[in-house]
Amino acid sequence: MATFLCRIGRWAFRRRRLVGGLWLGVLVLAVVGAAVAPTGEEEDLSMPGTESQKAFDLLDERFPQSNSQGAEARLVFQAPDGQRVTAREHKAAVEDTLGSLEGGDQVASTTDPYETGAVSEDGTIAYSTVTYTAEAVDLTGATKRALENAASQARDAGLTVEIGGSALEAEEELGGTTELIGVAVAAVVLVLALGSLVAAGLSLLTAFVGVAIAFGLVSALAVPLGLTSTVAILALMLGLAVGIDYALFITSRFRDERAQGREPEEAAGRAVGTAGSAVVFAGATVFIALVGLGVVGIPELTKMGLGGAGAVALAVLVALTLVPALFGFFGRRVLSRAVRKAGRPGNEHPSRVPTAAGRPGLGARWARFVLRRPAAVLVTCVLGLGIVALPALSLELGLPGDESKSVQTTQRRAYDLLSEGFGPGFNGPLTVVVDLPDSADARATTDRVVETVRGVEGVASVGEPVLNRAKDTAVLTAVPRTAPNSGETKDLVHAIRGAVSDVDADTGAAVLVTGTTAMNIDISEAMSDALIPYLAVVIGLAVLLLTVVFRSVLVPVKAALGFLLSVGAAFGVLVAVFQWGWAAGLLGIEQTGPVMSLMPILIIGIVFGLAMDYEVFLLARMREAYVHGASPGEAVVSGFRHSGRVVAAAAIIMISVFAGFVGMSSPTIQTMGVGLAAAVAFDAFVVRMAIVPAVLALLGHRAWWLPRILNRVLPNVDIEGEKLSRHVPAPATDPDAAVRRLPVGRQQH
Repeated sequence: MATFLCRIGRWAFRRRRLVGGLWLGVLVLAVVGAAVAPTGEEEDLSMPGTESQKAFDLLDERFPQSNSQGAEARLVFQAPDGQRVTAREHKAAVEDTLGSLEGGDQVASTTDPYETGAVSEDGTIAYSTVTYTAEAVDLTGATKRALENAASQARDAGLTVEIGGSALEAEEELGGTTELIGVAVAAVVLVLALGSLVAAGLSLLTAFVGVAIAFGLVSALAVPLGLTSTVAILALMLGLAVGIDYALFITSRFRDERAQGREPEEAAGRAVGTAGSAVVFAGATVFIALVGLGVVGIPELTKMGLGGAGAVALAVLVALTLVPALFGFFGRRVLSRAVRKAGRPGNEHPSRVPTAAGRPGLGARWARFVLRRPAAVLVTCVLGLGIVALPALSLELGLPGDESKSVQTTQRRAYDLLSEGFGPGFNGPLTVVVDLPDSADARATTDRVVETVRGVEGVASVGEPVLNRAKDTAVLTAVPRTAPNSGETKDLVHAIRGAVSDVDADTGAAVLVTGTTAMNIDISEAMSDALIPYLAVVIGLAVLLLTVVFRSVLVPVKAALGFLLSVGAAFGVLVAVFQWGWAAGLLGIEQTGPVMSLMPILIIGIVFGLAMDYEVFLLARMREAYVHGASPGEAVVSGFRHSGRVVAAAAIIMISVFAGFVGMSSPTIQTMGVGLAAAVAFDAFVVRMAIVPAVLALLGHRAWWLPRILNRVLPNVDIEGEKLSRHVPAPATDPDAAVRRLPVGRQQH
């Protein structure tokens, strides 16, 4: 692989105008495609195969005149202090407000709270349900404005009015201050790490090219593929983070090769052949882990995985081709100022630059510190991560609703008013669907279902059943006593399903429990059930890939265990912040509650790939030194000398990018930003920078042991560029030349 990628790097360097022109053309096409494509639509989260989804599908079939998952708004009216909403003047204001909505565009129906009994016991709060013929994503701006104008009309009459439901759901938009701060921090870190504005700008430029193309493609394909704004944001987040990192690693290796006296074209080829090999394998792990999210069975999660995987694949292609092409455009300006001064006419050789081989840097000093006391470092880090991971034992999964929104939003205020007037369970009603057989007595069967559901402990009320025109399906509403995201409501859903099973057996009617609350519970349970199998697949994949890459058995096992530690600690942070509220105010998170059910498995998929990034980049230089004759300890030091600073800079960049998305209003993106930033911090600075060298020091030569049978069977991908070293002699100024002249092939001990 190294030889093949080296040829690609040299070709891109020589044909830099062609390569640059091709990428520019792709960028223009992606931007134009996004500009002319219709706006994508947000979709409701669904889980095919679950009881709640089967019930929704049945409702769509048996009640074709209505949309079971259509938009709904709740206009919540509250009378001024000391007054009742049933007073004549307030009643008139409510009826005028609802009258202004009736017959409006996309409005299916409105309910009169005074006729339906939707007034609280103390008479201070009432609500009306407005149903629409279209889903929330299909509501026009005029329809939403009409709803808001109706609420303003009632406010002018002296009532407090808030709007709940899905009708006002807005698509998440980019462009917040925190995202810009994240990118700014990344730029500063690049300048400090590379010592060159041009080199830093090159990494940012290539990352932005990949992200712009990925974002443009997601936007252009949003309608035909049903991609949502969350998919686009994930693609942006991942593409920006890995794009900067991949460009940084190849740029850093190019500068190292130039420092060893190689000509620019050869240095570009070797940089792509060595660091590029690590980029390919690191990108492949992220890609496979994200594509693997499709096995869970949630369409939205599958789309998020594919969108993120596509962004990562583009970042890899850009790093392998556009980055070496830009080396040719920028020339010596990619090097630091000190290096450029050393290469001016009058020096010994303009292409050779001084190296710091004789001056151990911070990375090498840290590695030697760990090598002197590996056991103490290992125990301290493992215990520390274990303590941080302890809150993960209390992990609760759920899906965010209006209760998770800011108290500044009308949806959250409507939620609180309904809880105050009608009880916390009123915001999460359950829908019970009865599929009646031809031979059944519709009235007798539905009456029995109503009686059974009312008898379940925890049910506050049960509405009258509604039959469809064919009299073969009935629908009724059950209101829990507890809030939608509470554990008691989850138990209640299971209790109702268990209670109505007797009705199923006795009458032949199929009774299904659905509704938004039940759907959220079903999805959360499906996520919990899929978590361990997915984790097992990811760990198995990591061990297999790293065994091939590093031709070792213990290195992959150590990498997998370290990955588990970093993921566990990240979950601990999520629980502490989003469930317990620790530092929530500092991060702008106003409401605590269960962790979004999609997050654990999504974070596992993403962090797995990113963890392998740092594993591959750091250990590739260690193995490169080891197979060329260095001792295990010196191989560790060599890896940190060459890659430690770059890996640390890459981690800070990735943390900054992820943390920059915490300021967005979407709970999904907030949770993802906190979880990924924490996971990368733990994995890069604790696992890879401390635990990895400590374990390698304790294992010694055994770390690189591979059974003879595996050595014969496994392909040799040559990620460390051994073949390049054989065919291309090292310059005399190479600081590792003495090591390279030692016999090659020390792989088994």
